Amino acid sequence: MTRVSVCRTIPAPAARVFRIIADVERLPDHFPEVIRVEMLNETRGAGCRFVETRQHRGKQMRTELEMTEYEPDRRVRMVADSHGTVWDTCFDLDPSGDATRLTVTMHARAHSILPRILNPMMKRLFRRGIRGHLEAVARVCTTPHSADAKRPVQR
Repeated sequence: MTRVSVCRTIPAPAARVFRIIADVERLPDHFPEVIRVEMLNETRGAGCRFVETRQHRGKQMRTELEMTEYEPDRRVRMVADSHGTVWDTCFDLDPSGDATRLTVTMHARAHSILPRILNPMMKRLFRRGIRGHLEAVARVCTTPHSADAKRPVQR
């Protein structure tokens, strides 16, 4: 198993940070690489299932995810089984006054040969991607009114 963990303090209250991370229907509003989100069920919070389409290096990638944990203002966990690996990602929030320490921990459990070989070698790339995501969360949280924009969700 490959494990990567990255922390960042975001100058915003935990409620705002949590809303940006946990409201999966609005991910395209906040992250330009997320093109669309298709909800697969009516559940919001734990048990929510959705397909996220991202633009990555000129290609669109679709990933089906399930939110397996949802603790308001504290923790969100999302799991996907993709490309021979179960990607288990936790977003842990630790509020401190008007700031929030956000820790993202990703466990990549390979269940086929090639990812078992490649995933450990790609830790640096995974870490860079998580850092980029944390930077985007911080940018959205500190930009006035950015959390209030709304794009339609595909169902």
